[in-house]
Amino acid sequence: MNENQIITLVAFAFYMALMIGIGVFYSRKTKNNEDYFLGGRNLGGWTAALSAQASDMSGWLLMGLPGSIYLAGSGEIWIAVGLLIGTILNWYLVASRLRKYTIVAGNSLTIPSFFENRYRDNKGIIKIVAAVIIAIFFAVYTASAFSAGANLFRVLFGDSIENAYLVGLIIAAVVILVYTLLGGFRAVCTTDFIQGMLMLIAILAVPIVAYVIMTWDTGYAAALADKGITDPMSYFSFFHNADGSAIKPETVISGLAWGLGYFGMPHIIIRFMAIKNEKEVKKSRKIAIVWVILSLGAACLLGMIARGALNTQLDDNNAQTVFIRLIQQVFSGNGFLVFLGGVFLCGILAAIMSTADSQLLVTSSAVSEDMFKGVIKKNASEKTALLVGRIAVIVIAVIAFVIALDENSSVMKLVSDAWGGFGAAFGPVVLLALFWKRSNLAGAIAGMTTGTIAVLIWSYIPMIQNTDPTKFNGADLITLSQSTGLYSLVLGFGLALIVNVIVSLLTKRPSDEMVKEFESIKKIEI
Repeated sequence: MNENQIITLVAFAFYMALMIGIGVFYSRKTKNNEDYFLGGRNLGGWTAALSAQASDMSGWLLMGLPGSIYLAGSGEIWIAVGLLIGTILNWYLVASRLRKYTIVAGNSLTIPSFFENRYRDNKGIIKIVAAVIIAIFFAVYTASAFSAGANLFRVLFGDSIENAYLVGLIIAAVVILVYTLLGGFRAVCTTDFIQGMLMLIAILAVPIVAYVIMTWDTGYAAALADKGITDPMSYFSFFHNADGSAIKPETVISGLAWGLGYFGMPHIIIRFMAIKNEKEVKKSRKIAIVWVILSLGAACLLGMIARGALNTQLDDNNAQTVFIRLIQQVFSGNGFLVFLGGVFLCGILAAIMSTADSQLLVTSSAVSEDMFKGVIKKNASEKTALLVGRIAVIVIAVIAFVIALDENSSVMKLVSDAWGGFGAAFGPVVLLALFWKRSNLAGAIAGMTTGTIAVLIWSYIPMIQNTDPTKFNGADLITLSQSTGLYSLVLGFGLALIVNVIVSLLTKRPSDEMVKEFESIKKIEI
């Protein structure tokens, strides 16, 4: 291991020790399930905002998105536009009302328990269905974070450590597990706040420095031309690919559809439930939107600048490492610069850890509160329920670890699959539960199931003949998603919403008690 790698490793070790230290600190403050899963509903505005957005913008923000734009140009920016719109709508439409409703509806601690209380599901069916969906898709989502961490380690230390990908995978999984198991929600939100700030600093500073160095003695267009971009204007266009071909309508629709996913992301909307009061909700909203505008804009610029600035060109398999390689190139030469680069690389760790810890915690709450204590053993003590939840964290982490063992797995694809699954399964249910008093239990279960099945069929089951053997690794059969180029969330969300409404209208109306509770939300201040 050379001197630069040792310096970078020191920066990593310090950062990870700090995260574990926070977990140890908050483990002493966790007295019951509400503390562990919602931090006692006492989050301040800054912590809530940065925790929500840091847990949202996983390793794909610093790896997947810049890599896509690096390869294809500004035409890939539609995902960022969709996410920005989704963030704004989520904070304005969902945040305040969900916080109030979960308190009124039996002080719900989890999204599945909110569904159960909202629809008066005495049999716990919707809670079980929701908990199973959470476990399935969070295993995939957490795998994307582990894979990003392993790729980071492989790029940085692959030439000096045997099986660097596997070593990095183990380190990422263990560190995230330790502070999540110890401190629960408060530890996760505090670390997410720190990580959100670090991510923002890193993604703003690195492309600016790289651009200044790149354009010191040449223009940006000339730098792109040197790297094989024959038509820089197409590379800058929102409606063209890097090769000059027009962006297809389904690509734009799919990119914008990412915004629909926000309404159904358990690890994001659970932050809304934990905010201290209405005043803090309004503060969090402003902070979160500004953070998202800056981070998404910087991620897009990062991919574009890297295309002209990087000395070595990256192919499809390595494009997601663009941020790592840009830092290595820019921050080199002496020990201080290398250490500073190591700190910025911790921004990638921050993105990875801030999402994985939140996902594991939501999974823990779904298993312990919704499945074990809610259905299997209703008289279980809080101590027993917490133990079951922590065991669930370990099990999901192990499954995610196995999924991430594939070194060729795409961070962007893993995130895309999980995001589409949650958005289709929970998004329509959350919106209708909050804003349509005619929505009922049968409609919610039918919509949730429809969204899940639609995404699984659309994204995972090969059933269409591949007519172009040069694509999709020459597979004979491909999925509907690959065949049409349309994101599964578009179909899944639409079908789930329609089914939910139709089934609700065809089945028994909600009780007077449910309607009264629904109408009371707009009149209360909590």
